[in-house]
Amino acid sequence: MSRRNFLGGTAVAAALAAAGLTLRGKSAEADEAASTVFEVTKSEAEWRAQLTPVQYRVLRDHGTERAGTSPLDQEKRIGTYHCAGCDLPLFASATKYDSRTGWPSFYAPLDNAIGTSEDKSFFTVRTEVHCRRCGGHLGHVFEDGPPPTGLRYCMNGVAMTFRPSSPA
Repeated sequence: MSRRNFLGGTAVAAALAAAGLTLRGKSAEADEAASTVFEVTKSEAEWRAQLTPVQYRVLRDHGTERAGTSPLDQEKRIGTYHCAGCDLPLFASATKYDSRTGWPSFYAPLDNAIGTSEDKSFFTVRTEVHCRRCGGHLGHVFEDGPPPTGLRYCMNGVAMTFRPSSPA
């Protein structure tokens, strides 16, 4: 193989990789999830008016916030984490743990809070987690969590809000 062919092939591979990364959320699974009818539905303009730009990018465009940027990762109070799109309670603080990933992590969601779908982006297969009521993208679930479930629900903090429990 000549140096010219090698460099040309490398450039093509890099361009394809970059295109794959920028097309995040455009998989068949994302299209299928987007066509699902959820209890809470809004137009794109209504979502944009309600959410911040970064919330919109994560919840509606299946983006990911930068690791270590969410204050919810360091949240230690007792309470409940809700969907930032529709306010559905998603996770109890009792199931939160420090995964050292830079994102809020939980070992179990609340009952009837989430839905999942297969995500084939970024050259791998992962399980995407979304709000079951509005379809907002929350993050992904992995099988490397603590007992009792062995699962790690790795969530985008901007996709959630936190409500501390009221003192009794």
